[in-house]
Amino acid sequence: MLNQSGFKRRFTTATERWASFGPYYAMFPLELAFEVVARHSLPGQFVLDPFAGRATSVYSAAVQGRSALGIEITSVGWLFGQVKLVPAPLKNVIARLDQMKNLADNYAGQVGEMPEFYTYCFAPKVLAFLLAARTSLNWRTVPADMTLMAFIVMYLHGKFGEGLSNQMRMTKAMSPEYSIRWWKDKNYTTPPDVDWYSFLKQRIEWRYKQGVPPTEQGCIWLGDSTMLMKDVVAAVEQGSRSRCSLLFTSPPYWGIINYYKDQWLRNWMLGGTMLPKASTNKHEGRFGSQLEYRELLATVFGDTAKIMADDAVVYVRTDAREFTLKTTSEVLRDVFAGWEMRTVPVPVEGKTQTSLFGDKSEKPGEVDLILFSVKPFEVVAKSMR
Repeated sequence: MLNQSGFKRRFTTATERWASFGPYYAMFPLELAFEVVARHSLPGQFVLDPFAGRATSVYSAAVQGRSALGIEITSVGWLFGQVKLVPAPLKNVIARLDQMKNLADNYAGQVGEMPEFYTYCFAPKVLAFLLAARTSLNWRTVPADMTLMAFIVMYLHGKFGEGLSNQMRMTKAMSPEYSIRWWKDKNYTTPPDVDWYSFLKQRIEWRYKQGVPPTEQGCIWLGDSTMLMKDVVAAVEQGSRSRCSLLFTSPPYWGIINYYKDQWLRNWMLGGTMLPKASTNKHEGRFGSQLEYRELLATVFGDTAKIMADDAVVYVRTDAREFTLKTTSEVLRDVFAGWEMRTVPVPVEGKTQTSLFGDKSEKPGEVDLILFSVKPFEVVAKSMR
């Protein structure tokens, strides 16, 4: 598919190969991200996403020559985004994979001590490798470790033959009890004996085959945007960062997705608990409180409003369900008072991600809320000068 940005999903360039890196729940469509950046910003301008997920918006902005910053609260999303933007040199990643091959045997004795779920999910040699990598890789600060861990997490679970695990969806880890029952009922009682070294090496080399993307102007921060946005505001006020020309984001939807718990197995790989456990951070859950949800949006969007350029654009994709849409619209109208807002419905096409996991409720789709600080024709006229 070709849009105004020129992006095609054909995997023949570094930009195309790395764009889809990192499976994640509720992802921005790649074509949308490239199109929005191309249509609503210019090279050199600052693009911001305070709810970055796996940083699709940041990536699409960076490879199109914009200065881009994302903030993401979950370690899984941040890791995918960080590696997509700044992958370590291939030789360093393979060297680290080689070291894991030598270390894995040292963890074979711990395999039998793992909860029942893990023995159904992973073959013994695979699980020994995962334990070695989980213990040894400094994924937060060392580029090669970070990149290798991102590949491991990416393929940690998936359909039979497409990941390191027994049959499991790639975008969400089901509960241990449900998984064990399902595997027994479907006669998947023996996990695949994957040659994890060859499996990962082949996929790492494929990703690097066309090189690395030109993303020097993009970055993603790990943390809570209600706090980190204050640092962005300070940077703009001090002159170390330009004012934001495009706010491009999709906040979490109220009462729908628990990003932390739904990624519990990947969070275990990154040092979390062995079994699913809700996060203690109120901004990392399912947002059952309507008051806290409104406060989240008001705080983050309120801070972004302080740093917007005179001819800026705000592009927010949100849920079409009544409370989320009404709250998001009201908060945006409040903090961006006087801006023109356009509402563009996004219909549901095919199966949604929630329907794949048994959610039979009617899917109203999503809505794009687009705000202009000046009349749209004035923005177009300026871009043509």
